[in-house]
Amino acid sequence: MNSYRQPGLVLTDRHFTVPLDHTDPGGEQIEIFGREVVAASRAADELPWLLYLEGGPGFGARRFTGAEAWLGRAVREFRVLLLDQRGTGLSTPANRQTLPLRGGPREQADYLAHFRSDSIVRDCELIRPALTGGAPWTVLGQSFGGFCAVRYLCAAPEGLSTVLITGGLPSLDAHPDDVYRAAYPRIERKVAAHYARYPQDVERAREITAHLAEHHPESAGHRLTPEGFQSLGIMLGGGSGSHQLHYLLENAFVRTPHGTELSDTFQEAMRTACSFAGHPLYALLHEAIYSQGERPTDWAAERVRAEFPQFDAAAALRGDGPVLFTGESIHPWHFDVDPALRPLRETAELLAGRGGWEPLYDTERLAANEVPVAAAVYHDDMYVDTAHALRTAAAIRGLRTWVTDEYEHDGLRAGGPRVLDRLLALVRDEA
Repeated sequence: MNSYRQPGLVLTDRHFTVPLDHTDPGGEQIEIFGREVVAASRAADELPWLLYLEGGPGFGARRFTGAEAWLGRAVREFRVLLLDQRGTGLSTPANRQTLPLRGGPREQADYLAHFRSDSIVRDCELIRPALTGGAPWTVLGQSFGGFCAVRYLCAAPEGLSTVLITGGLPSLDAHPDDVYRAAYPRIERKVAAHYARYPQDVERAREITAHLAEHHPESAGHRLTPEGFQSLGIMLGGGSGSHQLHYLLENAFVRTPHGTELSDTFQEAMRTACSFAGHPLYALLHEAIYSQGERPTDWAAERVRAEFPQFDAAAALRGDGPVLFTGESIHPWHFDVDPALRPLRETAELLAGRGGWEPLYDTERLAANEVPVAAAVYHDDMYVDTAHALRTAAAIRGLRTWVTDEYEHDGLRAGGPRVLDRLLALVRDEA
């Protein structure tokens, strides 16, 4: 273990070994990384543990600098573990460089089938006794981390003293088709709100889309396409996302000796925003995190999009309607345009066609829940359907909700200590 300091904090890097397949504990092992964080003034104290589960899938835990955001509030009373969920960050990374060690696409898909919330929770339950001596801990789950927390309530509630969820109450029974059928109208509302705020972006988006369709540019091997441009709408789910998108668009074109071209600034910003190099599991497993039972995902977002023809960019250009951005959805073309995903195209196809996923949620156990739970539900959250979230909240005994339009999906990052304070007050009956 390596320990070191940042302003006001003591950090310790911790490494754990867990089975790849928890049904075969003596089989192949993988490594899980977690960063322990404690206030320097309380480093020698016996403190309860708080486990933080990041959103995703596919993102390692946020790398904080000092006691910033919600972490500063948490270390006032907790010893915090920032966990890199399996396959992310420093936890036996899974990406285009490492996955060929598994073999071909079939072996890679079989390997990745062990990287959903059910396995993540079992990792946590192996790690917990080593840190807490067997005592239960508080779990804070953001977005997909909240999905994991709900799975935790089903699979191992004895390991939990408290659960706090921000923007992460999943539907307990929705197929990915249902998830995206609810998502596209939400995305359309966010796009309409953006264009109402920045009406000049309507024509600018049409011009960019037309240029991409005609010229097919590349940036560092990443093909810049109309569909990729539309996917920048994922930014609209964050509190400042509409403004960030506007600033990105205003830098789109420059005059050159060869005529008007897309600026290097825009192309680099679009490539960076569209690349999955830092989080390939997001693309590979995004639909699988919703899957339960025999029915495969079969590229749900792509199929369901056909039910919403207003998102067809080519049709928008043929007419006079706006080009609509899309949001949190993964499509087969992602694995054609992105060099970080291109070698994994066949693996993604196999995962999309895979059935027989383990059920993730136990409604009877949730109905009998005794763990204090509080959840922030963001009104008209672009990433997690509010109606689905509230139905799940009602199905978990004792869960207390804070429904707010003060924040978007990134409320934990934007609201920091206030969001954490509010959730802690709810579970402590202080609100």
